Amino acid sequence: MTIEKPRPRKKRGTLPAFTPVPRHSNRHDGWTPERQQRFIEALADTGSVRAAAHGVNMTPESAYQLRRHAEAASFRQAWEAALALGVQRLEDVAMERALQGVDVPVYHFGQIVGTRRVYNDKLLMFLLRNRAPKRFAADNARGLSAVDRQTLARLKREWRAEWEREAAAREAEESRDSIEALDAMLEDMRQRSLANEAILLEGPDSYGEEDD
Repeated sequence: MTIEKPRPRKKRGTLPAFTPVPRHSNRHDGWTPERQQRFIEALADTGSVRAAAHGVNMTPESAYQLRRHAEAASFRQAWEAALALGVQRLEDVAMERALQGVDVPVYHFGQIVGTRRVYNDKLLMFLLRNRAPKRFAADNARGLSAVDRQTLARLKREWRAEWEREAAAREAEESRDSIEALDAMLEDMRQRSLANEAILLEGPDSYGEEDD
């Protein structure tokens, strides 16, 4: 009996070096060469243009505008390579969720009373067919059918949308924390100001001066 050895995973690619898009002015809050590099790296990590742009304190719209620049050919190539790496990461996340399952809340009369673990066997099979078609294709010849490829592409879009929603929720939480910290600092300043005003209204005796 011959035991088929698992096919080794294809090594992940690396980000190519690229020439930063030239800018008319070297504004520290603009698309500096360093910020362009960090954007491409974030894009490879997240697979999301929006998340990568926000990660370098820029907008997705300005990132696409930079991509359309007449001298952005090298930058566009790095962009595509980064997206390809990001999609690989999304496939890894999808595979992990398909194998480990996800916790889904259980409601009772509108209240969360617990969770249950849900496994997506359909997603797992599509991923296995995509990564090892010779072993897992239905007919061991075609790999993924056209319908399967469309379904897998749809699932990837769904996982990416879910990841972006989670990232947006994290950003919103961080923003709320920052606002709360700022409010606390302003309140502390207000209390100090009120205390100083009270001391001034009380007169010199409040400073502990002795009568002549």
